[in-house]
Amino acid sequence: MTKGVRFMIVAILFFASMNVLIKMVPRIGPVEIVFFRSIVSFLISFVTLKKMNVSLWGNNKQWLIIRGVAGSVGLLLFFSTIKEMPLASAVAIQYLSPIFTSVLGIYIVKERVYSIQWVFFLISFIGVILIQGFDPRVTQWQLIIGVSSAIASGVAYNSIRKLKLSEHPLVIIFYFPLITIPITSVYLLFIGWVTPNLQELIILLSIGVATQFAQYFMTRAYQHDDLSKVSSIQYLGIVFALLFGFLLFDEAYTLKSFTGILVVLAGVILNIGFKNRIDKRPSF
Repeated sequence: MTKGVRFMIVAILFFASMNVLIKMVPRIGPVEIVFFRSIVSFLISFVTLKKMNVSLWGNNKQWLIIRGVAGSVGLLLFFSTIKEMPLASAVAIQYLSPIFTSVLGIYIVKERVYSIQWVFFLISFIGVILIQGFDPRVTQWQLIIGVSSAIASGVAYNSIRKLKLSEHPLVIIFYFPLITIPITSVYLLFIGWVTPNLQELIILLSIGVATQFAQYFMTRAYQHDDLSKVSSIQYLGIVFALLFGFLLFDEAYTLKSFTGILVVLAGVILNIGFKNRIDKRPSF
């Protein structure tokens, strides 16, 4: 198992915790959740980078800004789907992002995707469909929001790969709150602020901490390994979404759902195994 794969597995665990925490604050809107998450990320990144004597502003500002904007849009839309859909449905739609990541990666980072890998992506995607099917609780508008989130995430992940040689992981993460805080602040000031109680405040801060760690390990993963290999591992997060949805939110699933889990895992394992064999080929 490569370092990039290990980093992504840790990131998935933190993202799964984040998803659960978001469902635990139904009174708080997605924009406000992103605001609190950004405040925590800003403080942690700022203090850590200062202690490490690393410049906050980075080197490749164009791609840092693109990463910040795409990440902000993707997260805002994803949080919206988590609030409105069953947990596993929201996560399942978001897991279209590895496909968009690989497609965009062909043009942005000039990374090759082998023909057989598209078969593996298709296997995992079929697994997602088996898990959730055509959920009647998901409206067409929610589906559009979810797919748009996945596309924005694909842009963000490619941006991280583009910055792998020039930027510290925390600098890449720092640009997210740098862009998101002003945008969400204006919205909350005039439209959507809800004063959280103590319990909600603790959960909101916990979301920020969980997401900070998730973003850090995800960034390290994309800096260390191929997009097409690392991004496919995200499909494993659907397993946690199903488990937490069932245990914590009484979301029922069928035998078809659990068959889908095995199909998802099969696609992920086949893709990782193929990439590992390619990576070990001698170069002449």
